[in-house]
Amino acid sequence: MSKDYYNVLGVDKNATKDEIKKAYKKLAKKHHPDINKEEGSTEKFKEINEAAQVLGDDQKRSQYDQFGDADSFKRASGFSGFKSSDFGFGDYASFDFGDIFDQFFGGGGGFGGQRRGGRRQVRGSDLRYDMEFTLEDAAFGAEKEISIPRNEQCPECQGKGAKKESDITTCPDCNGSGTVRKTQRTPFGLFATTASCRKCHGEGKYIKEECLGCDGTGLVHERRKIKVKIPQGSEQGTNLRISGEGEAGPRGAPSGDLYIVLHMKEHKIFQRRGDDIFVNVDIPFTTAALGGDVDVPTLKGKAKLKIPSGTKAGTVFKMKDLGIPYLHDGGKGDELIKVEIDVPKKLNAKQKKLLQDFEKEFGKKGFLKKVFEN
Repeated sequence: MSKDYYNVLGVDKNATKDEIKKAYKKLAKKHHPDINKEEGSTEKFKEINEAAQVLGDDQKRSQYDQFGDADSFKRASGFSGFKSSDFGFGDYASFDFGDIFDQFFGGGGGFGGQRRGGRRQVRGSDLRYDMEFTLEDAAFGAEKEISIPRNEQCPECQGKGAKKESDITTCPDCNGSGTVRKTQRTPFGLFATTASCRKCHGEGKYIKEECLGCDGTGLVHERRKIKVKIPQGSEQGTNLRISGEGEAGPRGAPSGDLYIVLHMKEHKIFQRRGDDIFVNVDIPFTTAALGGDVDVPTLKGKAKLKIPSGTKAGTVFKMKDLGIPYLHDGGKGDELIKVEIDVPKKLNAKQKKLLQDFEKEFGKKGFLKKVFEN
């Protein structure tokens, strides 16, 4: 038996658009597959959206009322039913009731752009730029200048596409609506269809004489220098968004955005471990035995590190707050220094005698074996 869209939504045939919208919202939330896990919820959800897609559109509703049932309406109109892919929410994971209301019930500008005058504006494309940055950039922040090729508004016509302002007129074929309506007789009666106007390509405006600088597109290809601020705490894969710095939209439409993807260069001295930095430092074996201060590298230059007596190889010291700032929290990482004992490879006779005497005094054989291995 053919579906009755009014029964599907549980509304009267004389229901107002607001009543249809209210009924749709209630049922769609109840049967949304991400909420309702009962068997058949997905098919019920599609059926509800199909009914709303027809009854929420004045033209489709009028055509449906002529035939009285879904099957006859589909055969005459070519309407194939609700498809989630048509509305950009795939398997309903990112379903947005607000967007779907606008699409079905004519609110706002619908999907895919904004309208100005009678035409749909198509936003310019987003751009991606991969940028290298250093550990120092992550620690202190930086500002860099990049050069990107992109479409920009034509300076001659300010993106309008016309040689002069008076060349932009209301399309005579569609009277500025961007669509043309055709009526044809079918075995089921008169059937009206609406299509995009061929003369103005659905824009509602017609250019009598195009701008010579951009051939009527309103766009020219240029290379633009842009300054990019790298925030402290940036890391491999950090994504920076610069609003409005993507491709310009055609005929004065809004520009897209520019996305900067950061890639960290390998540092000659330090390794980054999260927000900490790590470095290996060799210290004299005498300092390891007796203790003392040694110079260690930091991102700000040299610093003194106190080595306690009896320090063993592989000991890791921490210098607080000398690492990378946290990207969001305001704190800082640390610098970790792993010390290795620098044993001299060559000793003169006096140095060997002193160490031999020390070994005798210390009372451990083999203490100098590694020292004397040349």
